[in-house]
Amino acid sequence: MKAMVVDDSRAIRMILNRTLSDLGFEVVQAASGNEALSMLPTQGEQLSLILVDWNMPGISGLDFVRQVRCNPALASVALVMVTTETEIEQMMTALEAGANEYVMKPFTREIIADKLHLLGLVEQVAR
Repeated sequence: MKAMVVDDSRAIRMILNRTLSDLGFEVVQAASGNEALSMLPTQGEQLSLILVDWNMPGISGLDFVRQVRCNPALASVALVMVTTETEIEQMMTALEAGANEYVMKPFTREIIADKLHLLGLVEQVAR
């Protein structure tokens, strides 16, 4: 399976890359929503999962989610918002825009694995 990590923080991209790799994903990375959108024509149909930050320069993660959800070819891609936004209203907005799950930073490997298990992308990870 292939995943994309979209976050302007290099450190977060590296952490998520390692976590997803450990869970069996091939990972591609983008440092912004605009960069990720430019990668979708060549990568999009291979992706099972996109983890996206909300607050980034250029287009926000929320706008990225909305644009991905407008593309029928990407309808089956699971979208997980990974963000510092902790208000319940923000979570509802993201889910209404088309995110499948919502993870608040800081997160653990177990939280990511649990969310991916809920989405049917990985087996339950032993603790």
